[in-house]
Amino acid sequence: MENGLNKEKPEVRLRAFRAIDDPETCELFIQGHIHVLTSIGVTKVTSSKNEWTKNPAAFVMVVESLDRKKVFGGARVHVAGGSQPLPIEQATSAMDPGIFDLVWHFAQQGTGELCGLWNSREIAGYGIGSIFLIRTAVAISYQIGIQSLFALCAPYTIPPGEAVGMEIEKSIGNDGTFYYPKLDLVATTMLLKDVPILSKAFEEDKNAILKIRENLNITRVEVLRKKEITIHYAIQIPNLDQWDLKATIIQAKKSFLKSKINDSVPEII
Repeated sequence: MENGLNKEKPEVRLRAFRAIDDPETCELFIQGHIHVLTSIGVTKVTSSKNEWTKNPAAFVMVVESLDRKKVFGGARVHVAGGSQPLPIEQATSAMDPGIFDLVWHFAQQGTGELCGLWNSREIAGYGIGSIFLIRTAVAISYQIGIQSLFALCAPYTIPPGEAVGMEIEKSIGNDGTFYYPKLDLVATTMLLKDVPILSKAFEEDKNAILKIRENLNITRVEVLRKKEITIHYAIQIPNLDQWDLKATIIQAKKSFLKSKINDSVPEII
């Protein structure tokens, strides 16, 4: 099967899985993401060492060819309490350590972060990176069991973030903003506070998310600006019976308390 994108009748699969369960697809994700970042001059991000591939609390979404040989885009949801801090904590804590308290406040009921969002030029214009992956991230967050979802957004992802019910979190940074991943780029902290309810989501987005949540393996013809793409949603996460959110929250507490202890120890010069 040809693994390129048919521009006349584009058809892809949007699949979700736990990172530790599919290292081969994680590698395809990494290669595609690096290519996109370097094309815009970003050569260093907090997840660039790719420890997330071994993080038991990292979940991955890929937009791929139907034969699984080509990845056109993707995103991840990291749950607080995994083997590494959330990317937003790693990225912003040096500028505002208050991020640790903010994440822990929500981590007590289960929180995570939408991160690593990208799409290739080949699939640009179909809404994959700006709409459908973000909706899917919210849908799988409900499946994972978390109650809230953070994101550190580039300016163009703020509107689709708001569409799924996210709000700008102004309690950290400069009214929620940071210069990241480099000084001429601004990132904005956003937070979806009610993953199960989506009280502030736009009606169209909320309905789409609920339909995906109700049928995790569904085929939909999605339309954006008169451009159609057929998406085979396959977001029922395999091996979820091995996922333990309660244990992850306990680990998040240990990590938070450890960070507070480290903060209280004076530096020896």
